[in-house]
Order: sequence, then C-alpha cells, then structure tokens
Amino acid sequence: MNFIKSSAYQNLSLKRRIVILFIAASLIPFVGIGLISYFTIDSILFNKIQLGIQSNVRQVQLSLENTINNMNHVSQQLSFDGSVGKKLDQYLLGGEPYHQASLVSEIKNEVSTISFTNPNIGLTMYYIQKDGSHLFENLVVSEQFDPNTLPRLAVSNKITYHSPHISQDGLNNHNVLSVLRKAGIPERDDIYIYIESGFKLTQNILDTDQISQNSHHLLLNKEGQIAFSEIPDIFPANSAFPLEDARVDHGTYNHYYWFKGTSKQGWSIVSVIPEAEYNKERNRWLIQIVFFSLLVLAISVMLAWLLWKMVYRPLTNFHKEMKRAGQSDFQSAPVKTYIPEFDYLLREFGDMKQQIGELFLEVELKEKRRADLEIEKLRYQINPHFLMNTLDTAHWLAVMNGQNEIDQLVVSLNKLLYYNLGKLGEQATVREELDALKEYLTLQQIRYDFQFNVRVEADEHVLDMIIPRFILQPLVENALYHGLNDQGSIRVDVKYDGFIELAVHDNGEGMSEETIQHLLHNDQVEKRKVGMGIGMNYVKRMIEFYYDGQAGMQIKSELGKGTSVILRLPAREAEEDV
Repeated sequence: MNFIKSSAYQNLSLKRRIVILFIAASLIPFVGIGLISYFTIDSILFNKIQLGIQSNVRQVQLSLENTINNMNHVSQQLSFDGSVGKKLDQYLLGGEPYHQASLVSEIKNEVSTISFTNPNIGLTMYYIQKDGSHLFENLVVSEQFDPNTLPRLAVSNKITYHSPHISQDGLNNHNVLSVLRKAGIPERDDIYIYIESGFKLTQNILDTDQISQNSHHLLLNKEGQIAFSEIPDIFPANSAFPLEDARVDHGTYNHYYWFKGTSKQGWSIVSVIPEAEYNKERNRWLIQIVFFSLLVLAISVMLAWLLWKMVYRPLTNFHKEMKRAGQSDFQSAPVKTYIPEFDYLLREFGDMKQQIGELFLEVELKEKRRADLEIEKLRYQINPHFLMNTLDTAHWLAVMNGQNEIDQLVVSLNKLLYYNLGKLGEQATVREELDALKEYLTLQQIRYDFQFNVRVEADEHVLDMIIPRFILQPLVENALYHGLNDQGSIRVDVKYDGFIELAVHDNGEGMSEETIQHLLHNDQVEKRKVGMGIGMNYVKRMIEFYYDGQAGMQIKSELGKGTSVILRLPAREAEEDV
C-alpha cells in the first residue's frame, strides 16, 4: 500500500504538485477565518445591534412618558384643584367689571408663568366644548381647532392622550403631543384643559435613534392600532399592527425588523428598521472578512507564483520560444530566467532564431525587389505604347493643321510623361492624379476621331490624401479603348467614407461575368486583350503592393449598358509615410 502511494506521488508532475500546495495553502486559512467570523458576527449582531435598538426604544419611550407626565403636571395646576382653576371658576361666576378684569390679568399671568417655567410646553388653553371657544390661550389658536379630530393614543384617569399630530398653534406646523382633560370646574362639565408639548420636542424625541438613520417609529394605542406612523405608506395610521402576541417585544414584518416598548398608560412605541439597514453592520463585517480572505488568497497566489517562477516558469518560457520560432517570430529576445542552465539554452536557441530570421529577411527582400521589377515592367509596357501613338498623332497634326494644336499637344504630353514616368516619386496626392488625368484626356480628345464626354467629381477634403501614382489613367484608358463608341461618356467619382473610393463608370458595351473574374483573379494576360489586361493587372498589383491586402478592386458590368471599376483604398494624409 505504501508502495502504491509513493508511486502515485512520484508520478505527479511538477505543475500538479504546485497546484496541490496552492489549494492547501488557500483552504486552510479560509476554513479558520470562516469559523471565527461566524461566531464573531453572531455576537456583534445580538449585542451591538439588537440590544442597542431595544435600548433606544426604551429611551424614546421614557422621553415620551416624561413629556406626557410633564403635561399632566401642568394640567393639574390649571385644573380646579390648582390656584388657576379656582380663579377661572370665580371669573365664570361673574361680578364687578373691575374684579373681573383683575381676575383676567391674574389668570393670564399665572398661565404665562407656568409656560415660562416649563419650556417643553407649547400651546396651553381652556377649551369650552359647548360652543367650541377657548380662553386664556398662551399662543394663537388655529381656526380649525377641534380636539375630537385629533388621533387618540390612550385614555387614562379621564385624561385623553393624543399621538403626534400637527400643532393647533396657528403659527407653526410641527408635530406635537397633547393631552385633554376636564378642568373640574363645579357645574361646568364642558370646560377642558388642552396642553401641547413644545415646538419640535416630539420630533426631537423621535430623532434620538442613533443606531440607524433609516429607522422609523410607530405609536400604538391600547387596542394595538397604529395611532401615529412615520412611514404611512408601509404602516398606515388607524390600521392594526401585525402582532401575533402582544407580549413579544421584537419580530419581522414586510421586510422590516420591529422592536416594541409598552408604557404604563398602555400605549406602545415601536421602532421599525428595513432588513437591509438592520443587516448593514453584518454586511460590513462580511465585506471585511471577504477582503481579508482575498488578502490571504493573494499571499497564497504570490507564494505559488514564486514556486512557478523558480522551477516551472523557465520550462514554460523555453516552450514559448520554440513556439515563436515555429510561428516565424525571430525578433523577440529570449526572457531571462536567472537560472544558469536555462539561460544558456535560451541564448543558444536565440542565436539559432536570429540566423533563421536573417535568412527569411533575405528571401523577403529578394521577393520584394522582384515585385518592384514586375511593377516597373508593367508600367513601361504601358507608357511606351501610349507615347508612340501620341507622337504619331502629333506628327500628322503638324502636317495637317497649324501650330496651335501641336503646341497644346506637346505641352500636355510633356506634363503627362513627366508624371507617368514617376519623376516625382512613387506616390502622389489625389489632386495630382486628377490633374494628370485631365492632361491625358486632353491628348485623347485630340487623338480620337469620335466624341466622348468625361466628367470628374471629387470630394474637396480627399484631394490632399496620398495614393499610388498612375492608377486612374489605366482605368480610364480601358474605358476609352474597350468600352466606348461614338457619343460615349465616362464619369470619375472620388469619395471618402473612411476609405478613399475611386470609381470609373462608362456607358460602353460592357463585359461578361467570366471576363470580370478573369481580370480580377488571373495574372496571365490574354493576347487578344493585351492592353486592357496590362492596365488592369498593373493597377491590381500596384494597390496590393502599396496597401498589403487592405485595398480592394471591384468590377461591375452589364453587357450593352456599361462598366464600373471601383477602388477602395485606405486613407493616408499627405505627410504620412507610405
């Protein structure tokens, strides 16, 4: 058994051994981190988040209870049991005007004193239910004041507590808590004391939640209905809060976690938090753990890379060098491994690649020179023929006509020969090519004994782009020699659409599809069409040589209707090295 294990281990390649070590080095830290993280996150979630939120709910509950108790205390001072209530009773019984005015002043002073000494108290007044009027208010009362429309939170000891609502003070619109109780005036059962909490006090209490900025509060009455909601779209007011057991102080509902605290008066404060916000702390820890795991993984990868570099990578580099040699890449320098044995082999192999590359380069230069000679040969096959015909025409014109036509012929011929023979180089601008074409057409108009029309249209911004010299004239010459009859027409279009498009259209006799394919794909020229074959072959070979297969030639023809020859050449600016 041990022999089998040892044999299996010995048969493992170096690469597989490195992979096994890499997997082991990566999985062991992950397992340890996973176990530690699970217990850490669970502890943090319970102790910091859940207990913190419950503590905050308790704090909000106590703050609301203190506010309500403070309003109860103030209402007690304004009732018949207090000094203010007794003076109100005397005022309501009537009497001498002076005495009445004195009572009004005393009551107002005492109400002001109570309000001043209790800064958490807002609107305070006596409300007469019979006619809806109010007395001795310390602030401006809203015209729509009606305590029966206010949301009821709880009723305890004949005191009605209202959940947060818009203040009945006509000069502000903040949320407030309020209480309504009977003043206890003898024989006046319709007089009530109405007191609100101070401006912004209620909202400040509800904003004391420091655990989450996205937590919201609900107030439930004794019946478990929602008396106040900060998120009415999710938990609408006057609806029942989903409590399966009123004794439970936390739970989940509609993707919200909720935590509840119940007051002595029977009402409850509920804090609701979205699940995403509740789990934010856990997610943050998970991100940290993932980051730490990735760091450990990166360290493991680095260790594996070091092993790869020291042992396996030199073998891979040697294999790449052999592969590059097989793909005719002889210029790349061998990569150093800093291992003497491998560096020596790579240097020897690099010397061999260099020698092979030099041989390939020599063959390539010879082939290029041969291609250049063939192009020159084709060019000089075309030009002498045209030159002889033109000079012959000049001779007969000198005999038959005056010197004006001879002068025009000679000037045009001189310009055209200077251009066609390449005295200005192997490349030219589109503008120069069109100018030479015009000189050629001038000569042909004099030579031919039939009329033909040539129209040249070129985009202005293409004129200064570079193309090979002497590629338009052979195409136009083909149209004249082999396409046109009397009253024929030729149109030369030069356009730009990312490529330079040179098109020569004629309305001549056309050609068959077999002839088109022969001209495009057969370099051997038929004797019966030597002129057309030479010119078309020259243009095709020229654009292949200059554009290395990036240019294209297309021939469209229909018998009896005409022929179009279209060249599409890569755009090159005048200063670009061709």
